[in-house]
Amino acid sequence: MPSLSNRLSDLRKSEYVSSYTMMLLGCLIGGVAYPAFLVPNNIAPGGLTGVATIINYLFGLPVGTVSLLMNLPLFLAGYKTMGRTFFLRSLIATVAFSLCIDLIPLPPVTDDMLLGSIFGGLLLGIGLGLILRGGATTGGTDMLARMVHKHLSFISVGAYLFLFDFLVIVSAAFTMTPEAALYALICIAISSKAVDLVMAGFGTAKACFVVTNHADAIAKRVLTDIDRGATLLDGTGAYSGSHKNILICVVSNRETAHLKRIVKQEDPGAFMFVTDTHETLGEGFGAWGE
Repeated sequence: MPSLSNRLSDLRKSEYVSSYTMMLLGCLIGGVAYPAFLVPNNIAPGGLTGVATIINYLFGLPVGTVSLLMNLPLFLAGYKTMGRTFFLRSLIATVAFSLCIDLIPLPPVTDDMLLGSIFGGLLLGIGLGLILRGGATTGGTDMLARMVHKHLSFISVGAYLFLFDFLVIVSAAFTMTPEAALYALICIAISSKAVDLVMAGFGTAKACFVVTNHADAIAKRVLTDIDRGATLLDGTGAYSGSHKNILICVVSNRETAHLKRIVKQEDPGAFMFVTDTHETLGEGFGAWGE
């Protein structure tokens, strides 16, 4: 009969294989969106790959290669804040995503810009969602926004992301056509929704409860890394009778995976449960009605 340590080792290996499989599948699906739908129709869907699409339009340079070259300096600059495991996974995902964009020999599926923006956005969103579920990121403006926020924290990470994507869309309007920029907005809207659905279903936000002995460390990272607030409550274990802290935090669907990583890194022995919220009001979410 296998020992407990062997079972845990097998479980870790299974999780490792599962996360990398999901991540690489996401790279494949998201990468297909560019040669099949986005690049042929001159749709630049925000982010650094959007910048690379504009450069491809102007100079004919491959989108994946240009995107990778722009991402590498960001990875090097953000290494210390990412953690070794997350850094390596994200670097692998970024390289694989770029290779899929450039090396998969797919002909354009359609020359209709509306269809290109819809199906390109859908594939891109599914791919990015799987990459995030696999515990990685493709860098880009998400990493850039967090780095800028670290030094200029008076604006939220989400606001920086919106600003960077807005600048890419405006650039597309001037370098390509205003029509291409409008279709890019459709693509971004669809891909963002697809990412959320892949990540955590249809809920608009998630309420996360963490029972931990390291609440201060987790709360600090929630404030700095995710730019969300948190509430700390005192609790007592019914079985052990020991004192516990309960951290309550409401995050967006996309931020749930990031919060899980933080809890795992700061307190692997924590107890965490996540629930859907039907309505979330207040700073960072919906506005209060009458």
